[in-house]
Amino acid sequence: MSVSSSPVVRRLLWVVPVTAVVLSLAVGALLARQLNVDPLPPLASAPATASAEQVERGAYLARVGNCAACHTARGGAPYAGGHAIHTPFGPVYAGNLTPDPTHGLGAWSADAFWRAMRHGQSRDGRLLNPVFPYENFTLISREDSDALYAFLQSLPPVAQPNQPHGLRFPYNTQAALAVWRELYFEPASFKPDPTRPADWNQGAYLVRGLGHCAACHSPRDALGGIRQASALSGGLMPGQGWYAPSLQAHSEAGVAQWSAQQVVELLKTGVLHGVDGGVSVMGPMADVVFQSTQHLSDDDLHAMAVYLQSLPPREPVAVPAPRASAAQLALGEQVYQRHCVDCHGANGQGAAFAYPALAGNRAVTQASHINPVQAILSGGFAPATAGNPQPYGMPPYRTLLTDLEIAAVASFIRQSWGNQAGAVTVLNVQRVR
Repeated sequence: MSVSSSPVVRRLLWVVPVTAVVLSLAVGALLARQLNVDPLPPLASAPATASAEQVERGAYLARVGNCAACHTARGGAPYAGGHAIHTPFGPVYAGNLTPDPTHGLGAWSADAFWRAMRHGQSRDGRLLNPVFPYENFTLISREDSDALYAFLQSLPPVAQPNQPHGLRFPYNTQAALAVWRELYFEPASFKPDPTRPADWNQGAYLVRGLGHCAACHSPRDALGGIRQASALSGGLMPGQGWYAPSLQAHSEAGVAQWSAQQVVELLKTGVLHGVDGGVSVMGPMADVVFQSTQHLSDDDLHAMAVYLQSLPPREPVAVPAPRASAAQLALGEQVYQRHCVDCHGANGQGAAFAYPALAGNRAVTQASHINPVQAILSGGFAPATAGNPQPYGMPPYRTLLTDLEIAAVASFIRQSWGNQAGAVTVLNVQRVR
């Protein structure tokens, strides 16, 4: 008897194609569920006039979400779009949120805006790119969505066309977005935890929702999806070259051991004196403080602090830190004496109310070398805030120091004055540069 005529083989020859057809139909049904979205009609007339209180509330919520940071191009009109957000799959350009009827939201109803926030679907039925973090915005209440809509409709219309995204194939297709949504997204609502106090629930609503902190402070997989089991445990910010440290690890940016008022002060001013040798935000977080958190109410900042302090502690797995060679440390000390010692001190102690200490500084000693190298390359600038209107800054050394010198001085500060972080290699610097 031939192999092909055996009962087992005949059964397999029948089962395999049937299984393939069933799987194809199932995938098709799932994609159809995502893609079969009806367009909403354009506004036939101007939306109803919102109250001054609702517009004011919407303006505040826009600050909470830091909407202007993405939806305003450098030198462009506020909220008129055009800002490039770089991703591993190509650039995504933020849209025009002004009430221009052709290029902006002028033809959008409050219902259409709510659908975009909650479901990630455009007025015309297209699936929105998740660079617009509707994974988080889905938690916003309808009341807050309507207030945000009222504020955007109150802006002067700007006739600026939206720039097409530069995503590579197949990431530029609606089918790819449908697959992504099946893997990572399900519309949701914020449900207060009855076992928690009101301020904790308000903080959870802000941090997990419109504040979309997890969009930066979480690791992502190869398809750009947040690993929900590790949300807020730190992650590399694609396209920006900075590491958003863990909000759960004391060794990185966890705040469980601080007082709530200290968290409020950092989010309000961008600096915190007398804790961990002095803390100063920089890089993308400086922009968040400048455009968003410094403008929030003390009650909301306190609520965010309460929530952040309640996060379960999760320290990264400790790995042996490679030691720098004696030659690298010697070169690093030379560079430090030449460029750093005047501000940060001979013992890395910094200067009170001016320059943060490097000894024991979590930004220096965390496992990732990325932020210290970025600070040397690009400079370190705290935001100008009402509570710190003239912040001290550090100039960039991108063109002044070689990769060898940057690796050496980064290794020196990470392995001096009791610091025990890993050495930095020239290749590490080149990858950040």
